[in-house]
Amino acid sequence: MSYFAHETAVIDQPCIIGDETKIWHFSHIMQHCVIGEHCNIGQNVVVSPEVTLGRNVKVQNNVSIYSGVICDDDVFLGPSMVFTNVINPRSAVNRKAEYKNTFVRRGVSIGANATIVCGISIGEYAMIGAGAVVTKDVRPYALVVGNPARQVGWVSAYGMKLHFDEQGLATCSETGEIYRLQGVDVTKLTT
Repeated sequence: MSYFAHETAVIDQPCIIGDETKIWHFSHIMQHCVIGEHCNIGQNVVVSPEVTLGRNVKVQNNVSIYSGVICDDDVFLGPSMVFTNVINPRSAVNRKAEYKNTFVRRGVSIGANATIVCGISIGEYAMIGAGAVVTKDVRPYALVVGNPARQVGWVSAYGMKLHFDEQGLATCSETGEIYRLQGVDVTKLTT
């Protein structure tokens, strides 16, 4: 075994867990999920069947990742945030055939206690504020907050707020990377 699992973690087989991943206290990794290399799964986390987590995904304590969620590399899932997988759940109605996929693209950060309603896509490097309730697609590099979540700005790949000038250019205060805003789309111009 090339990953670490705390003795209280439950890991159902078959599943795939990448090298150097750490799975902490009381977490449940269910069958048929894929967890990439160098991930950190905090305590009391549920990773349901058919979930895919890319490389270097950080899952904080008390997170529920339900079937249909696909996270790319370098995603951060804050404490107690949750994904849904059915639009209209009912206890007496089995809707497993109606699970909707949710795509979390590379570098996304989702804050503590946020809720991500199923069937949406969160664009690369977007930042979801703590407690936000996300009900629709989020653009790459967007900063969204509130209930329902609304976009209030843009962030760099390093999570720094971007301030665009008259030419639609902004510089990341941490890295010096330059970004361009054209219409409703942000692209990084330099690396």
